[in-house]
Formats: sequence, C-alpha cells, structure tokens
Amino acid sequence: MKTLSFNRISIAFIAILFSTFIFTSCQKENSFNNSSEVTEEEAAKFSDESSQAEASFDDAEDIAFSAADEEGNAGGFGIEGKSASTSRIYLPTFHELRQRIGDCPVITVTPNDSTYPKTVTIDFGDSCRGRDGKVRSGQLVIHFTGPIRRPGSVVTLTFVNYYVNRVHIEGVKIFKNLSEPPVHKWSVEVLNGKVTFPGGRGYSYDGVKTVTQIAGMLTNIIRDDVYKITGRSKTVFNNGTTVNINTEDPLIKKVNCPWISEGTLKIKINSRVLKLDFGFPSNGDCDNKALLSWNNGNSQRIIILP
Repeated sequence: MKTLSFNRISIAFIAILFSTFIFTSCQKENSFNNSSEVTEEEAAKFSDESSQAEASFDDAEDIAFSAADEEGNAGGFGIEGKSASTSRIYLPTFHELRQRIGDCPVITVTPNDSTYPKTVTIDFGDSCRGRDGKVRSGQLVIHFTGPIRRPGSVVTLTFVNYYVNRVHIEGVKIFKNLSEPPVHKWSVEVLNGKVTFPGGRGYSYDGVKTVTQIAGMLTNIIRDDVYKITGRSKTVFNNGTTVNINTEDPLIKKVNCPWISEGTLKIKINSRVLKLDFGFPSNGDCDNKALLSWNNGNSQRIIILP
C-alpha cells in the first residue's frame, strides 16, 4: 500500500499550460501590433504560443518528479512516510523514468546514498530522443533538502542549457511539500523562468500553482497517479499586452498521459477573454489536443500541445 506524504506528478509537465500559471513577459513578435488592444486573432496567437511554450516547460517538471519519486523509493522513504533501515541498499534504477526519457540520458546522484541534502543530475547531452518522441538536450539539475514525500521537503529544479524539441527552457522551479496526510499536496513556484522558440520569440515569467493528488495513493505504481492543478498568473508582454490566466475548472493530469486530459483555463488578454478547454475532444481521454475559444465561443482554434 502506498501512503505518501508527497505526491508524484510525472507535467507539466504536466504538459500544462501551467507553467500556464506564470507571470510572463514576452519579447514581442513583429506580427503583433503595439496597440493597447489586440485583435481576436492576435489574442489567439498569444494564447496558442504561450500554451505550447509552457507545456514544454512543464514537461521538465514531470521528469523531475518521476526522478524524485524513484530516488525516494531507493532510499526507503515512502511506506507510511517512514524511512527504511539504515542497512537498506541504495540503488535508484530510475526504471519508470527511463520508460519516458529513454536510455541515452546520463543520471548521476550525489551523494549516491540515502542521506540528504542530495543532487540528481539528468544529462541529455547534445541530443537525446526519449521514448515519448521528444528530443531533449542539456541538463536538469534537481536538489533535495529531503525525500520528495516528506512533508516540509523542498526540491529545486534548475535548467542548464536545456532544450526540448528545440525550445530553450531556463529558470528555476521550487517544489514545496505541503502535505498533511492523508491529503497530498504541494506548491510549485517558478523563478526567472524563460522560454525561447527557435525563431527567437520568447517568454519570461514567474508564478505559482498548487498540485493535489486525487488518485493512485494506495498503490506503489507511479503511473496510476492522478493530480488536480489550480493556479493563476499574470503575463506582461514587452509591447504592454497583459495576460491574466485563472483556473476555471481544475486541470486533471494523469501520470500515464503526457498531457492534461481535463480542465479549463480562463485567459484574459487586455479586454479579450478566451477559454482553453483541455477536455476537448473527449473529456478525460489522453490526447495532445485542447480547444481555444473566444468571441463568446463563436471563434475557435484547436491547440496541439508538444
């Protein structure tokens, strides 16, 4: 039986529009005008590109939490929130993580034992194609004050020359375990975050979200875990455009799916109001599609998440 004091999210990696929940400032693309008002098409484009960038950012979050959970299991922390005997062999294999990122990344643990603080480095080299089809490079450096499942533990994820599908991800993510068993919960804060597309367009941001586990607590299997995500953000582009994002319906992220399967965000860009529905086209199914709508639902665009 799995009685965790910290819950695992595989991104989001949540492949979320949550770093969708961020305070963003973007380097303006020339195709956007400088007016305090944006057209519906411009608003849709802002939402489309930021959602894709943020999903890439949260992809790294999935990887970090999978690594953190397997590291904690290797150290013996996790059964009813207790550490195993000091005689336990510490040997993290990161088997479930490699089901996603493949065998090419080099994973190092320092110190390579069950003591803390600890650092796990995932080095993707110059190019590494995962089993999920995504191409990554650079490093994800994960620092632990304690096991990820222990209430009060803090995990810091730092991006080092990190790219996913040629999108450059920078900044720091801080995860704080807010769990009060049996409720499993944590906050995720983004500091100095930045996402840059190959063409040079980019977004810098800071923000926060709350993640709560709602399924999978009673097994030792990571892939059956499910999370509820809520949050808010304020995005400010360099041309003065302001974007506010709030959870209208909580986002649902299943570890065994690379994308969010349910939930709705309300996006306000200056005076324009849009909605992003992750339940499209089939509420609860695993797919990489979301529906962006505006003009009171009369205008729509299908978003393909990375």
